[in-house]
Amino acid sequence: MEKLSRHILCIDLKSFFASVECIERKLDPFCTPLVVANISQGNGAITLAVSPYLKQKGIPGRTRLYKIPKEIKYQIVPPRMKLYIQKSKEVIKIYLSFIAKEDLHIYSIDECFLDVTDYLNYYKMTDEELAKKILTTINEKTGLTATCGIGPNMLLAKIAMDIESKHTKDNLAKWEYEDIPTKLWPITPLSKVWGIGPRLEKRLNSMGITKIENLAKMNKTILKDKFGILGEDLWYKANGIDKSIIHDFKEAPQKSFGHSQILMKDYYNDNILIIIKEMLEVLTERLRANNLETNNISFSIGYSKTIGGGFHHQLKLPNHIDNTNELYETCKDLFYKYYIEDTPIRKVSISLGGLKVKEGIQLNLFNSLEDLVKEDKIKHTIDEIKSRFGKNSILNTTSLLPNSTAIERNQKIGGHHE
Repeated sequence: MEKLSRHILCIDLKSFFASVECIERKLDPFCTPLVVANISQGNGAITLAVSPYLKQKGIPGRTRLYKIPKEIKYQIVPPRMKLYIQKSKEVIKIYLSFIAKEDLHIYSIDECFLDVTDYLNYYKMTDEELAKKILTTINEKTGLTATCGIGPNMLLAKIAMDIESKHTKDNLAKWEYEDIPTKLWPITPLSKVWGIGPRLEKRLNSMGITKIENLAKMNKTILKDKFGILGEDLWYKANGIDKSIIHDFKEAPQKSFGHSQILMKDYYNDNILIIIKEMLEVLTERLRANNLETNNISFSIGYSKTIGGGFHHQLKLPNHIDNTNELYETCKDLFYKYYIEDTPIRKVSISLGGLKVKEGIQLNLFNSLEDLVKEDKIKHTIDEIKSRFGKNSILNTTSLLPNSTAIERNQKIGGHHE
């Protein structure tokens, strides 16, 4: 596969929530022991952020209050999401003073990607010089400290930022393709790399894959059949390959099927998975009814109003599919990667985009064509029965569990497609 050769900056605002709280109080984030947490949840509350000072003491950004050593004295402040959003907008305005919005991708409230390829001649700077200028401007105008990874694609820029820039004196790190064997491949544990969570790491470890080099040298087809659509993505990631272009995120939205639920009670941790699976069953049924497949999934979790916030992430899939289980594994991986443990959930949204007409059945190493055709016929038969006799005419056993909303939702929407 042809490799991209761009000049991508991945910029992260260091300990963003906690730093904003310090600056608002005219305190130095690097000298102030401050924690952002919902104290109403007691000593077991999970910190949303800790100041750089506490991070230097070895306190992780996400931990429980009781796990902070008692000898460390610190100030606890409640989260103020409106303030953080406003500060994030101020930083984005700084980015847009250097580049056009078409070359900016806002990844999260405190992290952005900038494609500066077409600006280096204009500024008569190298990518490192321009990055330093942007970081200095952020600090001068907001008081915030930012770190930056530079790479030929979004993936390597992100990993350079995560792994190296946070530990350099100038908060800057640049990785090139030739650095992959010496910088990317030795990384262990695997979960230090963007996109690999603890659960996926455990599964990979059980296969004898303990560092990125092992993953890079695995057979790509075996990984795909073992992990579904994420397997191929893992192989590309381990080899530093990423074809994503920031301009692609700016294209007009494609036709999509979406489903969103406001939940009537708080859901926590694993018990939300049943809701995610049921929502995907509704969406894939719609795909099949329209003879369509998807290669783009958007997944959002909204926390309870008492906490505020949540997360939204989008993933482009290697192939077009309509398989519920494969899409479910993708959402599950995204959930475990971004969910803050024990945070109450009140909203789930899923959207399937990049739709195209289904042209055939994809083969894999472990299933014969006969088995795949049989599976496809079973799915369509179930869809037809539900269409004729109502969506509650055939149910998964999980739909009978207390946390399921399928039966109640089906009674509201009847036998027709949403």
